[in-house]
Amino acid sequence: MRKYPLTLLLLYLPLLVFCQATQKPVLHGQHWMAITGKPLAATAGSMIFQQGGNAVDAACAMIAATSTMWDVLSWGGETQALIYNPKTKKVIGINALGVAPTGATPAFYKQKNMQYPPEYGPLSAVTPGTPGGIITMLAEYGTKSLKEVLAPAMELAKGYPIEGQTANSIQEYKKWITQWPYSKQVFFTHPDRARVAPDAGEIFRQQDLLATLQKLVDAEQAALKKGKSRKEALYAAYDRFYKGDIAQEFVRGCQEQGGLITLPDLANWKVHIEEPMMVTYKGIEVYKLSQWTQGPALLQALNILENFDLKGMGYNSTRYIHTVYQAMSMAFADRDFYYGDPYFPPEEPMKGLLSKAYAKERARTINQEQNDTMIGPGDPYPFEGGGKQNPYFNLLKTWGHTAVYKPDEPIHGLDDPFLQTFLSGTTSVEAADAEGWVVSVTPSGGWLPATIAGHTGVGMSQRMQSFVLDEKESPFNVMEPGKHPKVTLTPTLALKDGKPYLSFAVQGGDSQDQNLLQFFLNVVEFGMNVQEAVEAANFNSYQMYSSFGAHERKPGGLTLQQNTPFWTRKELKQLGYKIDYQERTSGPINAIYFDWQHGSFWGGSSNHGEDYGIGW
Repeated sequence: MRKYPLTLLLLYLPLLVFCQATQKPVLHGQHWMAITGKPLAATAGSMIFQQGGNAVDAACAMIAATSTMWDVLSWGGETQALIYNPKTKKVIGINALGVAPTGATPAFYKQKNMQYPPEYGPLSAVTPGTPGGIITMLAEYGTKSLKEVLAPAMELAKGYPIEGQTANSIQEYKKWITQWPYSKQVFFTHPDRARVAPDAGEIFRQQDLLATLQKLVDAEQAALKKGKSRKEALYAAYDRFYKGDIAQEFVRGCQEQGGLITLPDLANWKVHIEEPMMVTYKGIEVYKLSQWTQGPALLQALNILENFDLKGMGYNSTRYIHTVYQAMSMAFADRDFYYGDPYFPPEEPMKGLLSKAYAKERARTINQEQNDTMIGPGDPYPFEGGGKQNPYFNLLKTWGHTAVYKPDEPIHGLDDPFLQTFLSGTTSVEAADAEGWVVSVTPSGGWLPATIAGHTGVGMSQRMQSFVLDEKESPFNVMEPGKHPKVTLTPTLALKDGKPYLSFAVQGGDSQDQNLLQFFLNVVEFGMNVQEAVEAANFNSYQMYSSFGAHERKPGGLTLQQNTPFWTRKELKQLGYKIDYQERTSGPINAIYFDWQHGSFWGGSSNHGEDYGIGW
């Protein structure tokens, strides 16, 4: 065996490590790509593609499948999507987020001695949005019938081999689920033994949910038999869920268990088809949903970071991590204060927040010598135009003094309650086809331990907890009946030279746009391919407020990957960061890169969790 000097091996070690293959292979496809949070759900998308459906049809099938499989969401949750329409060459936003029900006021929750709405249970439920979101996407942009698209989900509801992750979560949340009779009936498949939850691989059946999905299909098919158009038939199914017998049972089951949702709440709710927000980064158009999500925070961070030579700093160098951390802190402080429901007054100052001039001003104030734990919201109103004045300028002086602030409590691994709440997961869906349709979705809500509404089989959303009850914390996100809460859910599309470039999303609560920002920079600044970029070592900040639970934050908190060099660790500690380490830090990112040179798709699915993709 030939021997080499130790110095030579040490010299080439970084190169050898860099050249190692990714843990998952790049997915390649010419005709279509389907990626989501569960292997069986990705298969559902592939089934629809193989039947001639477009990317919207396949995405809807994957949302339905993941909701049926309780991939940290269910049918009573919410769906938000970005769709690229190749016919108009425009990006469309889908807002299928539920709203606060009748009676959901700050006074109601304060009378119950709550600082925020609860994490779990009927009083955390907004109106369900996913059924309406799926049907609207199909009706407006799909090609298949609801019967065809729901077929995989209905087969799963009849019975599928449940994964260990979901089954173990049912057991973990036993004490919560025990409180809700309809949830017990579904989840406790072995009520007479210590492990009441299903075993991994056990065939898990949901007869009530199957009946609900069948009612939707029946409504569609009955309308078609009456001579209604495809779109009219789809909306007949929509009406049955929100105004018919499904709505009646949902409301009965919700109110029986102490929830607030009424029949008028369901009947009056609607899906919004919106124009998304966009900024350019080095000529690339990056699209996010508007300020009812945290998505514009990524756009704000890109605007700030465009003022720095990130590539010159080096991937995950001390200076790079510090600069990106500070930019994120500024963008997320603005998120925490200024974002809210655009359909309710007051109007959010999004023009100013997304202006390049405002970003340049924010970039100028970054302290390069120390982490600034006192970074707060800026004042975008001078950048709005028209002489607008900040109506909440006085609140800026005291911002950060009302919500939970725990700067000195260390994070103790993935089992830390704060971290579990901060990183609350859901799933993501990415789909693309040869015709040019592209869909990026971050559906969520109704995660375990879900309260199931009566005999619908539908788990109710827990999104109410993302509201605040005091305007001092977030004046644009104070709870009000009929209002959308500000959510963390945030799909992304990027266009280059007028054509799709990247479609990407991730689960993980308040870490989502942190991981997506770094993924994007991995590709654009450091030339990684899509699979390298979804697996690459990211870092996470906890300086922004959590959108869940007690809305805590940990200024200076920083998670690094375990293999971070000791000198980088040392330098970051000298800059004032409180560091913990994890084996994998990318988050479960799913992404598609569009290779226009070769006419193909490159799919990436992180090695972080159960996410999986199929291409053809």
